[in-house]
Amino acid sequence: MTADHAHDTVLLHEAIDCLNVKPCGVYVDCTFGRGGHSRVLLARLGPRGRLVALDRDPQAIAAGESLRDPRLTLVRGRFGELARQLSSVGVARVHGILLDLGVSSPQLEQAERGFSFRRDAPLDMRMDPTTGQTAAQWLANASESEIREVIRTYGEERFAKQIAASIVAARQGGPLRTTGQLATLVAEAVPTREPRQDPATRTFQAVRIHVNQELEELSLVLPQCIALLEGGGRLVVISFHSLEDRIVKRFIRDSSRADTLPPGLAVRARDLPEPKLRPVGKARRPSAAEVDRNPRARSAIMRVAERTFAAA
Repeated sequence: MTADHAHDTVLLHEAIDCLNVKPCGVYVDCTFGRGGHSRVLLARLGPRGRLVALDRDPQAIAAGESLRDPRLTLVRGRFGELARQLSSVGVARVHGILLDLGVSSPQLEQAERGFSFRRDAPLDMRMDPTTGQTAAQWLANASESEIREVIRTYGEERFAKQIAASIVAARQGGPLRTTGQLATLVAEAVPTREPRQDPATRTFQAVRIHVNQELEELSLVLPQCIALLEGGGRLVVISFHSLEDRIVKRFIRDSSRADTLPPGLAVRARDLPEPKLRPVGKARRPSAAEVDRNPRARSAIMRVAERTFAAA
């Protein structure tokens, strides 16, 4: 791979192991990126297997075209529209779904994408740079209270009030156009710094999540996964911060519970409808060796669930 396409896939073999790949099965990689998980999955599929890989980033789709594997179907689009995207390529049910959330290394390392505060570049942050508001456009028009709430909620930033006030004050002299401008402003607004973390980290995370509607997309896709999975099929989700993981954890927990009935109703537990999911093992994190090799893996957490044979 070229440096532009380099990406050290987190929990690579562990995630594919958890999918329990059937050679003739149909699988979905909802976050193709640079194809790390997809390549390993394809290696385990037989000639009659199929993989559908989605990504909203046109650069990721372009990179995937080099694979030239007839079992692979690349789809450019949001995974929040998973059912529609699969229907468009003739897929109704699948045997496994993988979501590797967050931003990819190429997106972070290409300064012009505007995801990173380490190099000065246009303040974009869109995963699909052909549509929607850029981070600069949103920051230029959002109210102070909206900016404060986004930074507090999505960045879990305790200095959200000060940062939002600084952004609104600064834009009186002209819009924030670059990552360097925003990072400098945040650094000046934050009175204390966390050890080994740039003061802009939480703000950049929050703005990126908001611009790309990442949590909304995740909340939309999870129920679709249940409807799309065959009985015995697996859902594997890798999250990189607590907001994502909380959504996944609660969804699996709630979908793994039998329906509750009013107390005193004469129904035996064994007669209750079977839950549609069951958790598989405990949440897993990267090994110390993987984190040493790829520090970006340190916050990753993987959860796995299996579709039961309960009626959809």
